[in-house]
Amino acid sequence: MTEIGIGLIGGGYMGKAHAVAMAAVGAVFDTPLRPRLEMVAASSPASSERYRAAYGFARAGRDWQEVVADPRVEAVVIAAPQATHRAIAEAAFAAGKPVFCEKPLGASLADAEAMVKAAEASGLPNMIGFNYVRTPATQFVRQLLAEGAIGQVTWFRGEHTEDFLADPEAPANWRCFGRAAGCMGDLSPHMVNCALALMGPIAELSARVETIHPARGGVAVDNDDHGQMMVRFASGVMGHLYFSRAATGRKMGYAYEIHGTKGAVRFDQEDQNAVHLYRAEGPEATRGFTRILTGPAHPDYLPFCQGPGHGTGYQDQIIIEARDFLQAIHSGEPVWPTFREGLAVARGIDTAFASAEDGRWHSVPAA
Repeated sequence: MTEIGIGLIGGGYMGKAHAVAMAAVGAVFDTPLRPRLEMVAASSPASSERYRAAYGFARAGRDWQEVVADPRVEAVVIAAPQATHRAIAEAAFAAGKPVFCEKPLGASLADAEAMVKAAEASGLPNMIGFNYVRTPATQFVRQLLAEGAIGQVTWFRGEHTEDFLADPEAPANWRCFGRAAGCMGDLSPHMVNCALALMGPIAELSARVETIHPARGGVAVDNDDHGQMMVRFASGVMGHLYFSRAATGRKMGYAYEIHGTKGAVRFDQEDQNAVHLYRAEGPEATRGFTRILTGPAHPDYLPFCQGPGHGTGYQDQIIIEARDFLQAIHSGEPVWPTFREGLAVARGIDTAFASAEDGRWHSVPAA
């Protein structure tokens, strides 16, 4: 086993998840590289010290520049606001350090393109944090599709819906300002990534993007509450994607349904340890969706638990991400999803905004 010093930028919601994951990943997966929580930096020296004490890092940095430059920091995890991602990543690659970056890749398409250029020019391991696609259930669905379990796929429907801004009386907060913080910038990347992972590239799309509540507490909202895309995948399959932060009753509505000539499959993150599989075989009277509970027979489940049906949770997805990042560093080989997958998502979302503006179908550039 070899230690590797981890530098974490950002200590809030996702910062904590990554700190916990790096502390646990060696024990869960018996990784040859064992993270050492070396240094954390947040929005101020006081915040950095608070997170250092809470998460068990050896040192607190004054700012992200100190973390990136420190010789004992050998890999960098970015869990800071998306407007900071590009500068941190470019500096880390210039310093010869692998980077794991939370989604979205940057605050704009230009950021994402620049970050991919910097990553690939450096030749260093790079990954982006699309955690939901790593559940044992969704990994199993990817296997089912690859094996042709539901025949030729004919339709995909996906959504990422939550209700944290469903109440029109809820006051404005930071999520209400700036395109990058809107629903299309915040929630849609996860489901666009899911669609790409399960179905392949999107060839063209037609989108609509709307603000449901244009003011909150007398303050104007300048970004979107929900959006939808009709899509045509490069395979020729049609699909529909919907994203909302105002979907009353939905807490983690990362869900999809896929139809094929020999069956169908559906999944909902609110029941993340179950896959519903329909096989078009046998007497019509006995056909129906089978609820399959994940267990040791499914990808990345056994390291967490030996009992089927016991389930994995949100934090476990982040631990799987940490394992993948360490594997990329240890092997020197790219591990999906890299920054280029983040760029593919950014191009899809940018194309959706262009379509929403002119009402036309648009081709999606390849990443």
